[in-house]
Amino acid sequence: MAFQTLLTLATFLCSLVAGFLFAFATVVMPGIRRLEDREFIRAFQVIDGVVQDNQPLFVSVWVGSVLAVVAAGIFGLSALSGAERALLILAACVYLLGVQLPTATVNIPLNNGIQKLDPHAMDETARRRAREGFELRWNRWNAVRTACASLTSIVLTFLLLRR
Repeated sequence: MAFQTLLTLATFLCSLVAGFLFAFATVVMPGIRRLEDREFIRAFQVIDGVVQDNQPLFVSVWVGSVLAVVAAGIFGLSALSGAERALLILAACVYLLGVQLPTATVNIPLNNGIQKLDPHAMDETARRRAREGFELRWNRWNAVRTACASLTSIVLTFLLLRR
């Protein structure tokens, strides 16, 4: 019973994170890509400011997804066997290494760097360089995070439907 609840919660929360990352990849970043450098930097600062403002619901989903997938993985060691156990461990590893690790080591540091900029005080060349140093790398790693979160959600859903 505990494992089923944890698997359901992990599936739900990881799917919400996958949707969040997907929305950034397909709507938010392509939308602000159309802006001039100053407006792009300012728009990302505002959007990221909302995320970093410790929104209780967002934090609950993001941190909860990590806790739920780890707990489901631990409980799944005794509740599952064979290929199902291997799939659950794979899903947890893909989520932790492919979503959470790049978030902590790439995307958040890039976010923090762009937060420190004053796009109105920068000249055009500095704004262009700042954007070029941010946008491609941020989007590349967000694509990785989106793919890994989506794969995790698919595997967890598959396991949930087999129970």
